[in-house]
Amino acid sequence: MVVATGFFDGVHIGHRLVIEQLVKAAAVRGDKSMVITFWPHPRNVLQQEARSLRLLTTLDEKKAILHSLGVDYVEVLQFTREFSRMTTEEYLRDIVRGRYGATAILLGYDNRMGADSLDSSTVAKVAESLSIEVIRTGIVPFQGECAVSSTKIRECISRGDIHSAEQMLGYRYTIKGVVVEGNRVGRTIGFPTANLQLYEPLKLLPGNGVYLVGVHALGKDYMGMCNIGCRPTLGDGRTRTIETNIFEFDEAIYGLGLELSFISKIRDEEKFDGLGSLSVQLAKDREVCFDIIGRMS
Repeated sequence: MVVATGFFDGVHIGHRLVIEQLVKAAAVRGDKSMVITFWPHPRNVLQQEARSLRLLTTLDEKKAILHSLGVDYVEVLQFTREFSRMTTEEYLRDIVRGRYGATAILLGYDNRMGADSLDSSTVAKVAESLSIEVIRTGIVPFQGECAVSSTKIRECISRGDIHSAEQMLGYRYTIKGVVVEGNRVGRTIGFPTANLQLYEPLKLLPGNGVYLVGVHALGKDYMGMCNIGCRPTLGDGRTRTIETNIFEFDEAIYGLGLELSFISKIRDEEKFDGLGSLSVQLAKDREVCFDIIGRMS
């Protein structure tokens, strides 16, 4: 078994370089490939920024992406405080080699591991002492001046920089949830919305504002515009909501699943002096969306 181990949040283009080498190395050896990952995120367990930490991928999304890249097995270890106390040697000996029979492991240049937080070079020495071959991965790709990382992508999404996030992820950022009952105000001004409740509460939401989104509903693909924010014109200004006006769509989908993929940010969230002003702005937003869609085709 050829193994790569890590959290791999987002499975971004840097991770994909690792996975590509993992699958290739396993094929050359006539062996199987495996990713060993963890759930929940270590910071949630160790309470390091746990309140603010949100994830790029749910566990199911991460597993699906890894399998789509050709990984044979994805093993998920429950990350607990007890698990966090394992040293690098214990983890490699008892889990990577002992439990999963790894004969080779991929290591990146900054692949730290274990409670002793050994650097990549030291991890390699420990692995080799346990008869686990070490395969060095390539250099992490750069986006502009910054090395691609899950943290950088979270920062981009949080400030609504969808374009940069997409470049680093290698795909459009997506959220999924169930459509729940809203106050139906949007319908009265000609912009009915589907109100989304996330399946995974720890999934990262883009920063407040209006976005052009791809929408997957009832087995079909549509386009729409999504407002994320606290509804300062109509709401209490505190409760954050996800409301999507789906273009050329008029179906009752309460209680059904919806998937949104973010294409472009249109504007920041604003407070208007009433429904009339809001309706005028939404019409402008829709025209901007149609213009972008026209340029995409």
